[in-house]
Amino acid sequence: MTTSTVKKTARSVYWAGVRDGLPFLIMAAPFALLFGVVAMDAGLSVGQAMGFSVLVIAGASQFAAIQMITENAGIAFVLLAALAVNLRMAMYSASLVPYLGNAPLWQRAAVSYLNFDQTYITSVSRYESRPEMTVAERVAYFFGVATPITPTWIGMTLVGIMAGTAIPEAWALDFIMPIMFLAMVAPMMKSLAHIAAAAASVIVALALIGLPSGTGLLIAAGVAMLTGAIVETWTEGRTK
Repeated sequence: MTTSTVKKTARSVYWAGVRDGLPFLIMAAPFALLFGVVAMDAGLSVGQAMGFSVLVIAGASQFAAIQMITENAGIAFVLLAALAVNLRMAMYSASLVPYLGNAPLWQRAAVSYLNFDQTYITSVSRYESRPEMTVAERVAYFFGVATPITPTWIGMTLVGIMAGTAIPEAWALDFIMPIMFLAMVAPMMKSLAHIAAAAASVIVALALIGLPSGTGLLIAAGVAMLTGAIVETWTEGRTK
């Protein structure tokens, strides 16, 4: 395959990623808008609020940190809360290694910055369905998915900051978060192991809802992975 053909294929895969990332704007835009409003209500400056969205790009941890700030928690507790919620990104990164581990360092660094729920779930689903993709094509697709989402997240945060209290409470934008996660996770339920893992995570997360922010979710994630692995092993044994 010639160099020009490789570049043409990478461009095609990149634009496929852009196309697959566009539907997430329906949820990411109001979610970012809400964060901008909440950040202003919490007393953050424009620079501080924008810094959150530019540096973190993770809505759940940003809201967790803002909640801690409004409760006058110390900076150490704010950071720990954000870290607890965002520890799932470590699991995302580990599962991306088989697909992107051989990419150049600068590309892996960029992927780590852009590694959030939408880019991860969409990209892994693509990689699993098309194992013939090269590393370059996988990276291009990942960047494509991130292209419409990242600037929208940052831009709509600024809109929320500028709008402030002008957004009516009746809009109830906070409903966006659970709907967004349901929309991302539902298409991934392709096997009994997936369904068992999802059911286990829901049960454990609800049972541990009283634990400090993020702790119950982390335990639920661990139980879900263990459950999925056990069910998958059992299913493979029955098949053989």
